[in-house]
Amino acid sequence: MDLQLTDKVAVITGGTVGIGLAVARGLAAEGAHLALCARDTDRLEAVVQALRTEFPVRVLGVTADVGGLDDITNLARAVTDEFGGADILINNAGTGSEETILEASDERWQAYWDLHVMAAVRLARVFAPQMKARGGGVILHNASICATQPLGYEPIYNVTKAALVMFSKCLANELIGDNIRVNTVNPGLVQTPDWEKTARALTEGTDRSWEDHLQQIADDYAPIGRFADPAEIANLFVFLCSPRASYMVGSSYYIDGGWLRTTT
Repeated sequence: MDLQLTDKVAVITGGTVGIGLAVARGLAAEGAHLALCARDTDRLEAVVQALRTEFPVRVLGVTADVGGLDDITNLARAVTDEFGGADILINNAGTGSEETILEASDERWQAYWDLHVMAAVRLARVFAPQMKARGGGVILHNASICATQPLGYEPIYNVTKAALVMFSKCLANELIGDNIRVNTVNPGLVQTPDWEKTARALTEGTDRSWEDHLQQIADDYAPIGRFADPAEIANLFVFLCSPRASYMVGSSYYIDGGWLRTTT
């Protein structure tokens, strides 16, 4: 199926690892040009070079922390200078948390609010006008199953991802008149480097492997019995970017191997 994404320009935050990188590769395979941002300059440069080698598309890398307004402004300026604007925005940057509500500081709450919610607000402000000028576009938010079905050890993550889902719905209603489609993707267990790092740390010095640790988590939570590969999540993102998904607006799509315990 031709997804009709050739020569579209896609901005991906947190685009050098995990789901973000998988989405970048999926879009590049469909002929879309890429603007990736991440905080780690060395890794960003390596990923950009690898993508340029693998795919016949243009790839821009911008070092940025989207938790701050200045870096978002710089990202928008770089995209405009290189491509003249964007057609697709993937709000992917984010990270898990671990705390209790009674012990977490205001500063910790604010940092996650800025990264998971205000980054999406600020990025919409700068890129939606570009999309409108280009005849329309797509904005996708990478939230989490935890926005609906929270994990007890990460209340800040749960709350900010839930807020991101509501923001996405409100933004969808505001922008559809400009032919800009907004949707949310709520992944379940995805085997990213962060999961592997945590599993290695928890099993170091024990008689249990990190692979066994992750398998136990999959057995406990996902009826499918395994973690997703990031590429499996990316396939949904790429389809939602396509005109083939033209009637998909303002929704949240769960891709979780059956983990969600309720209907939506």
